Amino acid sequence: MNLRQTLRQSDAIVGLVHDSRKVLRTPALVRRRRIIENYLATEGRKKLQIGAGRTSLDGWLSTDISPGFDGSVYLDASKAFPFGDAVFDVVYSEHMIEHISWDGGLFMLSEVRRVLKPGGVVRMATPDLEVLLGLYNRDQSALGEKYVQWITDRFLPHVGVYDPSFVINNAFRNWGHQFLYDGKLMEMALLRAGFADIKRCSPGESEHAELRGIESHGKHVADEAMATFETMAYEGTSPR
Repeated sequence: MNLRQTLRQSDAIVGLVHDSRKVLRTPALVRRRRIIENYLATEGRKKLQIGAGRTSLDGWLSTDISPGFDGSVYLDASKAFPFGDAVFDVVYSEHMIEHISWDGGLFMLSEVRRVLKPGGVVRMATPDLEVLLGLYNRDQSALGEKYVQWITDRFLPHVGVYDPSFVINNAFRNWGHQFLYDGKLMEMALLRAGFADIKRCSPGESEHAELRGIESHGKHVADEAMATFETMAYEGTSPR
């Protein structure tokens, strides 16, 4: 077989691979479209959960880049959302935005604002960089010391020492984290996306009943106190 024939055969193989991928994607896309259309056709307020993981919220459309249960649909939050404008009343995302870049997070929030109805509310819960960096303070609280021990025992047992330096580095590099926010940066990101009435909330607390007590990170890590310690939540409103 000469070089030209080899190249032709290679092109044919590549084409077959691409075609097979299209065939495999088609049922998933049809399923996603059906779930979305069925949800939006229901009565009541429309609520979007981004980065659901294995957490199913009753009455919400759950999405994730790797759907963890039946009824959850694929969504890469760093790309254009498959929804029209002004569709949802509420959007919620927990411990997800830190998994994409700063630019990706800004785009995600701009898409969130686009799909929210005027007056709609977004809630973002994410690790607090200021709290994590505060672990390096020699005068840290007893809860901070407990957090260092907890992270070390659970995720870094091989280091053999309770040192906040390891915990801080771990927060930046583990779990696919790409960009960590402090309160100032989260507020800046929400403002740049066009949100108003931005407020910081304690985990579990909200002026909006649909967003109150909604965090589930503590259940996943099996320690509510530690999850509350590391997490901040911000809410913003899409202008009317």
